[in-house]
Amino acid sequence: MEFQQPAATRSVPAKCPMHNQDFAADPNGAYDRLRAFGPAGPVELAPGVEANLVTDYQAALKVLQNTTDFSRDPRRWKALNEGRIALDSPVLPMMAYRPNCLFTDGSVHLRLRKAVTDSLERLNIGRIRRDVEPIAAFLIDQFSERGRADLLNDYAKLLPLLLFNRLFGCPADIGDRLTGSMSAIFDGKDALRANEELTKCLMELIRLKRREPGDDVTSWLIQHPAGLNDEELKDQLVMLMGAGVEPERNLIGSALLLLLTTGSAARGAGMLTEEALDHVLWNNPPIANYATHFPLHDIDLGGVHVDANTPLVISFAAANNDPALKDARQSRSKGAHLAWGAGPHACPAKSPAQVIALTAIEALLNALPDLTLGVPEEELQWRPGPFHRALASLPVRFTPTPGTRVAAFHSPVTPTAPAARPQAAEPPRPPAAPAARGESKPAKRGFWSSVIDLFRV
Repeated sequence: MEFQQPAATRSVPAKCPMHNQDFAADPNGAYDRLRAFGPAGPVELAPGVEANLVTDYQAALKVLQNTTDFSRDPRRWKALNEGRIALDSPVLPMMAYRPNCLFTDGSVHLRLRKAVTDSLERLNIGRIRRDVEPIAAFLIDQFSERGRADLLNDYAKLLPLLLFNRLFGCPADIGDRLTGSMSAIFDGKDALRANEELTKCLMELIRLKRREPGDDVTSWLIQHPAGLNDEELKDQLVMLMGAGVEPERNLIGSALLLLLTTGSAARGAGMLTEEALDHVLWNNPPIANYATHFPLHDIDLGGVHVDANTPLVISFAAANNDPALKDARQSRSKGAHLAWGAGPHACPAKSPAQVIALTAIEALLNALPDLTLGVPEEELQWRPGPFHRALASLPVRFTPTPGTRVAAFHSPVTPTAPAARPQAAEPPRPPAAPAARGESKPAKRGFWSSVIDLFRV
């Protein structure tokens, strides 16, 4: 990694790049070097996008809880306002302003957050389990007969996408485009186009749910007394889906890796699934660096000068692994880690996220109890990116078993033979372009279209 601890005489310190493979391979090494600057150090989130990264636990907690000196509103971002940030920067979809409760302050934030938390509270634990289990069964059926799989791309990546389409009431055509565009945003692929497509399909979903409300999060947000307009609705959905899809995939993947390397996958000695999830949240949080704050004025953060209206990013991963916590970590409660954030912007979906991950992992381990890693652990690759801690793949081997699990979730009058089994290794894609005028060729069915009927109530 081309980042060195600055000499005492260095006037302009080097900025640690957080967007390359070196950082992905060893983020903890980067955090240790950044600690030489103090509670926060200079980083580059993407080419040309500079920020300060908070690596100290107490400093992170202070910033997260302080609404007097810090704002979450990216419209204050000086470099962006001055045109020094490229509009096609891969980090902009994750950092630019949207009128949602992630990027607002004060009374606006309270109003939007109330609509979100009230709607999420209607997702009871029983319903979440009932929705996760058949999706897990279907995905496992796609690879169980092969005796091998990539648990990231065949399972952990697809399950949250399919689940959130269901929870948000997406019909097949919108769901296909939604899964494709959301995946592209997190992978940094043509971010502008992906963001435009995401906006378009969510606005279609909102118009549909205004006409035909259902028992889903989108309809509940529309019906909430906060009276959200279409733009606000769209951006609450962006936040909820973004916060649910990528982190959930990473949480499931990292916990499975931990279980497969401690013997618990065979349901023998080793940690329980709940313990594995807690270990990941402490040591490898799925969203490692985020919660960007903008100082309202020049500020001294434990000896580190931070200019007003410049990005101050919280490293949940570095803060959780702060050396100052070394002696206290064993006695700290589960809620002491910062994986879910803290303060007024703490994650409102902590309980559903944990239930989804727990149910998905248990379903997999129960179905395939002899899972083993398909490659040595040291050969696994981590996806580059400044915000997430994410495996690129998780190859496994197991004893082949028949793919008949979906039938267990159907009533006797429901056909149990899947009509069109997609290749699970292929990620969701947007549908093909419309046929030219005069052509009658039907549009290619996407991943969500091909499985949606399996999950109808």
